[in-house]
Amino acid sequence: MGDPLRIGVVGCGVISSTYLETAGRVPDLEVVAVADADPARARRAAETHGVRAASLDDLWADDEIEWVLDLTTPGAHAEVALTALENGFSVYNEKPLCATTAEARQVLEAAAEAGLAVGSAPDTVLGTGIQTARAAVEAGAIGRPVSATATMACAGHELWHPQPDFYYAPGGGPLFDMGPYYLTALVHLLGPVESVQAVARRPREVRTIASGPRAGEQVPVAVATHVTALAEHASGAVSTLVMSFDAPATRAMPIEVHGDEGSMVVPDPNTFDGAAEVRGTSGDWARLPDGAGYRGAARGFGLVDVSRSADRRTGRASAEVALHVLDVMESVIRAADEQRRVPVSSTCVVPPLVPLTG
Repeated sequence: MGDPLRIGVVGCGVISSTYLETAGRVPDLEVVAVADADPARARRAAETHGVRAASLDDLWADDEIEWVLDLTTPGAHAEVALTALENGFSVYNEKPLCATTAEARQVLEAAAEAGLAVGSAPDTVLGTGIQTARAAVEAGAIGRPVSATATMACAGHELWHPQPDFYYAPGGGPLFDMGPYYLTALVHLLGPVESVQAVARRPREVRTIASGPRAGEQVPVAVATHVTALAEHASGAVSTLVMSFDAPATRAMPIEVHGDEGSMVVPDPNTFDGAAEVRGTSGDWARLPDGAGYRGAARGFGLVDVSRSADRRTGRASAEVALHVLDVMESVIRAADEQRRVPVSSTCVVPPLVPLTG
């Protein structure tokens, strides 16, 4: 194993702790500095995780950094990524890649012109859960895949997040917040999406924060909070996607894939592990042993994967897949708004399977 990938973190909100914990326990990553528009928040993160806090200007000038890890809110992803590229850093964005596909394409064009790389969460798809399921599908465990269902239903993130505003602003909602996990998994399992149909609803105009110093404050809702979509994959399989912040709970499996010779239950794509289960046309469900993916993975393994590539730029948490997933989500909203079937303009190459590692 070579030298660790040296990263600078921009954005020290709630999700940053998970990434910094990963970087602190794996030899593949080294956090050079953390920065935030709120310097006090950067200092708190630095003190908690034993790294150095820096101003944004200092971080942009730090020539020790190879990759910038952008953990800002979706509306800032394009601006941060473009600034990182302008300063000579490759960049890895938290999901979604950007708030819009237009912004994402601008970022990828800038990276190509600069000879730099872009990656994007979610990297949960690189864990043993999804990778083992994918390996089984590719090995013919359920025959030819015909259909899939993907369901995420909860009552809304304002119940636990002290600053939930961005979840209900453009670039948020259950589709853009949670959809990347489910759609990225579906793309790895069944290939890219060619067209979509959808219905979207916004039952409430405001949400009430339930925790933290702003408890009781109302947040305006500017996006659909319940989305049901039908996606046609280039492989011929059809997926049904339900993403909702308007359901107290669900007992539906996160993802199920059905083929002409069997069915598969796929682990939660918002986690890295969990066992897939397979059942043939008769008999009982059987748990699959880990057969592919990074064992013990956590958020940040997209960059671990980059660090282990020959050029330290090529990773399986690819911007190409992230752009396609973003395009699918935008197409879903357009299909719902226009009440028609919408072709998805982009496609992607599914990255190679992760061998069982760790």
